Amino acid sequence: MRRSTLVSLGLVGTWAIHDVEELLTMPQRSQGVASRMPTWLPIPEQVRRDGLSREAITTGVALMAGFMTAASVDGVRSGGRGWFFQTVLAGYGLHGLGHLGSSAALRTYTSGAATSPVVVLPYWLWARRQLRREGVLLRRVAGPAITLTPAVILAALAVGHALTRRSSPRMPPPSAG
Repeated sequence: MRRSTLVSLGLVGTWAIHDVEELLTMPQRSQGVASRMPTWLPIPEQVRRDGLSREAITTGVALMAGFMTAASVDGVRSGGRGWFFQTVLAGYGLHGLGHLGSSAALRTYTSGAATSPVVVLPYWLWARRQLRREGVLLRRVAGPAITLTPAVILAALAVGHALTRRSSPRMPPPSAG
């Protein structure tokens, strides 16, 4: 099996490991993180107040699964040379750094920060080294990766929230009387 194929499959494989952490931790952590985000960020008031529901996060992660799988397929198809694959690969590594940066900035654990230094970043460095060894020219895609990565992640979570948001107001708990 070619190195580029292993690297391409590794993208979706390590993403799955990383997102298990996010599925397990984000529902409980999202309210605390959302409430501490700068007010200039366009976060719906309900999300800022209550965080994201488990359903919204699960839906967002499922949408990202399709995106990451498409990038991996592009990597296999192109031998690691595809613009889409390389941009997503760069964005994946940068997003791992973002998890660590957000934890440092907020001075608390944020979802994804545990697997970033042990799964995401080691894979990213290994992947780049393996592609170079196979003679794959790594494109300069940091700019698009910096722009597209947060946009795609936020879009997946926003769509997840929109698709799972309850249309009726929450019912108050029954009175004890």
